[in-house]
Amino acid sequence: MPTNKAFFASAQDVEAAFYEALERGDLEAVMAVWAEDEEVICIHPGSGRIAGYAQVRESWRRIFEGGSRLRIRTRLLSVVTNPFTAVHSLLEEVAVRGAEGSSVTVIATNVYVRGPTGWRMAVHHGSGAPPEPGETPKTLH
Repeated sequence: MPTNKAFFASAQDVEAAFYEALERGDLEAVMAVWAEDEEVICIHPGSGRIAGYAQVRESWRRIFEGGSRLRIRTRLLSVVTNPFTAVHSLLEEVAVRGAEGSSVTVIATNVYVRGPTGWRMAVHHGSGAPPEPGETPKTLH
């Protein structure tokens, strides 16, 4: 596993770096926010549980190799924090750049842990949000 070089002073810093890297499609920057641990977990909308740093990395690599550039707007719903853990619940409005008017809402939970090298992501769980009443369900793939 590579050594993360960035120091994140807060869970909010990790989250900002994560979503900026997703929009750029930058695999190295996405992985720099993750804890280098076999206990990390990632669940993409509509997929199963992915465990371990190498498997999480491979899942993001496959997503980025498709070439689609994402535009992601987030809205923080709640935060639970203690000195070593933070849990953020948020909504992600995800669109493929160039496909205006076509977006999906993802309900996400991000779990961050603080260690000797600062804060890191330990869990990212995204699930498709149920459609609003009267809205036609959309799929992003």
